[in-house]
Amino acid sequence: QVPLVESGGGLVQAGGSLRLSCTASGSPFFRPIMGWARQAPGGEREFVAAISGSDDTFYADSVKGRSTISRDNANTVDLQMNSLKAEDTAVYYCAYNFFWSPGLMADSWGQGIQVTVSS
Repeated sequence: QVPLVESGGGLVQAGGSLRLSCTASGSPFFRPIMGWARQAPGGEREFVAAISGSDDTFYADSVKGRSTISRDNANTVDLQMNSLKAEDTAVYYCAYNFFWSPGLMADSWGQGIQVTVSS
């Protein structure tokens, strides 16, 4: 497994913005799909966004148009979330070598970072 370090979560008011960042301790020559999933209290972990090695991006319908995933290098991805809603409240998990269909799979998961949106 590749260690992942997440940062950037916190408490924000509805309508505000947050930027999540994830850095993997992986090879600089390997650009796997990286991305984010989230799990709300009492809910299942669900796909949020992903970016491929060629920088193709993928979004869940629930965040499309409000979020942008980007890649700084082979091992660092950021998720900019805007116009946050109370239903975005969840623990967000970074994923390395990430696949989300038919189910969520990744070689590594981050420890999770809390995002709380107050209404």
